[in-house]
Amino acid sequence: MANITHNTSTEIEDKAILVSLVTDAVKRSGINPEHSLQELVQLAETAGVTVLDVITQNRETPDSKWFIGKGKVEELRMAVDGLGATTAIFDQELSGAQVRNLEEALDVKIIDRTQLILDIFAQRAKTREGIIQVELAQLTYLLPRLSGHGKNLSRLGAGIGTRGPGETKLETDRRHIRDRISDLKRQLDEVTRHRNLHRERRKKSGAVQVALVGYTNAGKSTLLNRLTNADVYIENQLFATLDPTSRVLELPSGKEVVLTDTVGFIQNLPHDLVAAFRATLEEANEADLILHVVDASSTMREEQMAVVQSILEDLGAADKPQIVLFNKKDACQPEQLEMLPSGDGYLKISAYDDQDLTKVRETIQERLSGGNVTFRIPADRGDLSSVVYRVGDVVEQTFDESDILYEVRINKADYEKMGYLLQDYVQQ
Repeated sequence: MANITHNTSTEIEDKAILVSLVTDAVKRSGINPEHSLQELVQLAETAGVTVLDVITQNRETPDSKWFIGKGKVEELRMAVDGLGATTAIFDQELSGAQVRNLEEALDVKIIDRTQLILDIFAQRAKTREGIIQVELAQLTYLLPRLSGHGKNLSRLGAGIGTRGPGETKLETDRRHIRDRISDLKRQLDEVTRHRNLHRERRKKSGAVQVALVGYTNAGKSTLLNRLTNADVYIENQLFATLDPTSRVLELPSGKEVVLTDTVGFIQNLPHDLVAAFRATLEEANEADLILHVVDASSTMREEQMAVVQSILEDLGAADKPQIVLFNKKDACQPEQLEMLPSGDGYLKISAYDDQDLTKVRETIQERLSGGNVTFRIPADRGDLSSVVYRVGDVVEQTFDESDILYEVRINKADYEKMGYLLQDYVQQ
């Protein structure tokens, strides 16, 4: 593409009406339409949009021409004219033809949920990898819809739907976009190769990896900052942080592990975005332990947990050892806290409570621990003695003739990586 712009101007204020269509397919999917619409309001506000009104419609299937019914289009047009809206944002994904038809009928910018999320990601991306991933997702989304974005592509002054790829003449766009997509994929492959090299180095060094995952705005970045004294950007908004951040976390025993914050999940996360961010999301797949951070104060807590678990399954990380951290307990009513699961693998915490943070560190250490094992190592095998110190914490060391006996509190993740070197020296 001739020129790529990242327009963040705010000369034109987006004033939007939100539209939700509840079909039989939506009902069967298990998605809560009301929650999805509330989330759309948050997404719009995160993107800097003023929400003027919300319109919903129930019908068996979407209208192939308008998505919503023709009568609802007229109702929407009257609302647009009466409230002075500049944008209509739909909670579901629209086809190019539907966008074009709605633009002609309403004479406002038409945005769907996917485009809105991509727009927010375009604002948030700061690293080279993040910028490449977002642009790739935007162009992959845009390519099959070019014919439906005639007016949208001419509204490049400011506002949502305009951040990211710049536009050229419509008739040459497809060729430019395909070339740009190929170029971005090559760049992303190179970035992914570097990421894999870093992962391999971490594995070879025996570094234990712990990943923070969770629904967007659950408090992952706050927890990373508080546990590791990191300086990750924190804001009470969706997708406040986008690029993954790794920091060293010291456990009570003095052992250090690598703690990585990942991008927040969300209901109906666009497929193009998941594909583009796969290398980043796979940090969870490489982890020895997953900390699933949950906003305990959310009324949609269980649905949000289900979304996270579903995405972990898609990534192949659902079977990883996991600790569920019910965060924001300070924002919960006593009866809310009582309803939360408790016991092994669950913690109710506030990221701002030092005692709770100590519990988190202790629980991570316990979960990574594999109990105590005694090794009998010949005194002249210094190479094996060094491995002993790498697979856990030496509790006691005694001498027996020409051997050294090590009692070790095993770290499961480390032992899985290097324990095979010590198998013949385990004291029964």
